[in-house]
Amino acid sequence: MADNPNPQQAPNWWSRNWKWFVPVAILTSLALVAGFVFAIMSVILGVLKSSDAYQYALSSARENPAITSALGSPIKDGFFPSGDINVSGPSGEAKLAIPISGPKGEGTIFLEARKSAGEWSYFVLVVQIEQTKQRINLLEIKKG
Repeated sequence: MADNPNPQQAPNWWSRNWKWFVPVAILTSLALVAGFVFAIMSVILGVLKSSDAYQYALSSARENPAITSALGSPIKDGFFPSGDINVSGPSGEAKLAIPISGPKGEGTIFLEARKSAGEWSYFVLVVQIEQTKQRINLLEIKKG
């Protein structure tokens, strides 16, 4: 028997598997990036939501009869507050917009505060009811 002058080579691993490997590698990379972004966002939101200023604003809204009348009870905070909080030891600043909702509707808590010597001072603490655009100043109610 004579040797074949052009023996056909068996295809290597890459040429046999690239059609499934490339999409799987891209999807895996996208999933890892999405997971990393989700983890970072969860940490940031956790720190923000556990802050004293955030908790005070939320409890003030939940205790206010005008807000519970407009939104119903229970009042829950939304998943994505916006703004920033910067605390360094006994001092800091917070400027937040916290979405809230109840069985009857939705609203937003607007908060501006400064922390000095370990104590928060609130300059703006207002809830705007989404449906009516009514603004309820929680600082006036707390003082009175």
